[in-house]
Amino acid sequence: MPVGTQGTVKAVTPVHLREIGAQIILGNTYHLNLRPGSELVRDMGGLHKFMGWDGPILTDSGGFQVFSLAKLRDIRDDGVAFQSHLDGAKLFLGPREVMTIQANLGSDIAMVLDECPPWPCERDACAKAVARSQRWATQCKQIATDNGFLAAGHHVFAIVQGSTFDDLRREAAEGLAALDFPGYAVGGVSVGEPEPEMLKQVGATTPYLPVDKPRYTMGLGTPPQLLKMIALGVDMFDCVLPTRVARNGLVFTADGPINLRNEKFRADPRPIVEGLANYTTNFSRSYLRHLTVAGEMLSGTLLTIHNLHFFLDLMAQARDHIEAGDYGPWHRAWIERYEAGLAAR
Repeated sequence: MPVGTQGTVKAVTPVHLREIGAQIILGNTYHLNLRPGSELVRDMGGLHKFMGWDGPILTDSGGFQVFSLAKLRDIRDDGVAFQSHLDGAKLFLGPREVMTIQANLGSDIAMVLDECPPWPCERDACAKAVARSQRWATQCKQIATDNGFLAAGHHVFAIVQGSTFDDLRREAAEGLAALDFPGYAVGGVSVGEPEPEMLKQVGATTPYLPVDKPRYTMGLGTPPQLLKMIALGVDMFDCVLPTRVARNGLVFTADGPINLRNEKFRADPRPIVEGLANYTTNFSRSYLRHLTVAGEMLSGTLLTIHNLHFFLDLMAQARDHIEAGDYGPWHRAWIERYEAGLAAR
């Protein structure tokens, strides 16, 4: 899912997103409630109309900001009190607030409020976060039921926490599965831990989630990480990586990422990747390097189109190979090629 935190996927338009096959995009409850405000978005016809995107939208609840804005928040049993990172204004997000905001936005998939523990995390603190997240998830689902959000065709996904503690992850997954949510997320990963630990956490969670409902790992990752997590049973991902690095001249290929700022691309007539049909393939590496080095805004647009399409196409390939029954050998060979190209640089 391309990330459109503030009601826009940076540097590209909804037309670009549709052309490269994006099925669903992400927005953020915390940020959109700060500006322009969820009531304004509601009054303007909802987030879909406001940003001109007619596909599904998933909105995060603001739970990640519990982690990322640790110096500006106070966690309580009834929710999280924040100071705005913009102007210091006080605000509060509890289960009722996050579900009301997401209803105002018109989210197709709303995430429950959760507490994302840092890494490393003491076991007692993690156990308290898991218990608090379970209570909030229960309340979020009930609020969504009571206000007609679910009856109107929207969905609410739960989020499994547990940090590096396998038993806490299992406890959280089984407890949330018993509440029969439409989908489930693996939260609290890619918060500073090494990749093997991250994959271990995902592998400790997915076996205890329903096999017939979407499983979503939040906020990551690199192409090899995505393929490894698909092998662990994950269905959905989001990450700012492809858009963020595009704005700095880094683009993805099957032989690893390349930095177009490098001098060796100055007179390279080839497109970034052969056979990946999108608007960016009209331009050479040489021209794209020129735009990047010159600081032209068009660079961010063209490289973002490429990177998002590369990630979306990789997911399409993964689906094809799952259906063909050869995902295991295919994804291992793909990762080997990618990492060999990365090592060669």
